[in-house]
Amino acid sequence: MSNLSNTGVVVSVRGSVVDIRFDGDLPPIHSVLRAGQEERIIIEVLAQHDAHHVRGIALTPTQGLARGTVVRDTGGPLKAPAGKELLSRMFDVFGNTIDRKAAVSDVQWRSVHHAPPPLARRSTKSEIFETGIKIIDVLMPLERGGKAGLFGGAGVGKTVLLTEMIHNMIGNQQGVSIFCGIGERCREGEELYRDMKEAGVLPNMVMVFGQMNEPPGARFRVGHVALTMAEYFRDDEHRDVLLLIDNIFRFIQAGMEISGLMGQMPSRLGYQPTMGTELSGLEERIANTDTGAITSIQAVYVPADDFTDPAAVHTFSHLSASIVLSRKRAGEGLYPAIDPLQSSSKMATPGIVGERHYRLAQEIRHTLAQYAELKDIIAMLGLEQLAPEDRNVVARARHLERFFTQPFFTTEQFTGLKGKLVSLEDALDGCERILRDDFKDYPENSLYMIGTIDEAKEKIKPETKLQPEIEHVADTHAS
Repeated sequence: MSNLSNTGVVVSVRGSVVDIRFDGDLPPIHSVLRAGQEERIIIEVLAQHDAHHVRGIALTPTQGLARGTVVRDTGGPLKAPAGKELLSRMFDVFGNTIDRKAAVSDVQWRSVHHAPPPLARRSTKSEIFETGIKIIDVLMPLERGGKAGLFGGAGVGKTVLLTEMIHNMIGNQQGVSIFCGIGERCREGEELYRDMKEAGVLPNMVMVFGQMNEPPGARFRVGHVALTMAEYFRDDEHRDVLLLIDNIFRFIQAGMEISGLMGQMPSRLGYQPTMGTELSGLEERIANTDTGAITSIQAVYVPADDFTDPAAVHTFSHLSASIVLSRKRAGEGLYPAIDPLQSSSKMATPGIVGERHYRLAQEIRHTLAQYAELKDIIAMLGLEQLAPEDRNVVARARHLERFFTQPFFTTEQFTGLKGKLVSLEDALDGCERILRDDFKDYPENSLYMIGTIDEAKEKIKPETKLQPEIEHVADTHAS
């Protein structure tokens, strides 16, 4: 309940850190305090220093805040809206709409601080989360209720891949998608909103943004707000949720800024000493229960491409699959530009995906790895100098690489190619037939940007029809 009588006074302001004196009851940790004109400045209590002083971090800019300013204790923590009205809308960390439409009315407001679901309520069976994207489903299957990391630089297709997964999730599984932008550029948020609208996936989607220019407190809490919304759809509506976080590194970065401002002693490389706890508090809430699942795909920025960086190490420990995007493959036009040899998944075991799928995935990796080793020889001596068996390996690998490309629904307007959703069974069938050399005589481009393997036959039908006519013309000339 709102505690109107409990007011305090600002005693010091240092950037986002505010110290406040209360003569009455001290507000508990995580309480939200309001100050300034029209109570626009919002502060979250993070420490109680003595019987009369608390230290908080401002979630909004602190311009105009001065010593002696009266601060009101709202009597509760930061809250996020929960309800059906959230769909197709865009929010900030306080649950205000930022899409220039009317505010949401018919919603409940829930605390953003929740414990993860108890073990008794968690689902123990490992299920595959099918994306309809061949290379992911075959080589690095995602876990329903699991967490997958998407590692990649700028311009290699992270957002396109996320957008496609949102499209497939909504079209295929009647789920809800929640996009959480942590430390996003405002341009990215605006572009994503427009892309989603054009792709027609907005009605089953919620977007939450904590932009780059906002104080660290807001960026640090926006992930908790998105998770509170996701938990509503999982626990109350019993729906599967796809939670996309872009970028989890910025969450750690915001925590690092807060820790420094609060005067905590930094640990290795300047990270906050509580980094592991903070990340676990967020990640452990992403789980599948007896009522539904929250499956998360998180974009991960790796500082200076150093995978031993504490931020990358801590993030890795929570992931059940990692998808690595490669600039080289994007340059070759092999989209989605996923590196099949660097990406991996804990789900790719015979006990979970089955013996046949596991065996095929291993054989595909082996073929692609052999091709990677032979590339240097081919570059120096040419394909003709290879042994016949090696030449077959190269042909198979190149056919597989092209079969793993796929036209996306979300890029139809750019490529002019109709998007394709491919079931796991069709994808496995195609890979098996390529490894059996069924498509040995087919040109490589017949497998490029197709859905199921049978489309390759459709692609070269006109050419085969021309063949007898050409032979007939040659015969008449000879006679």
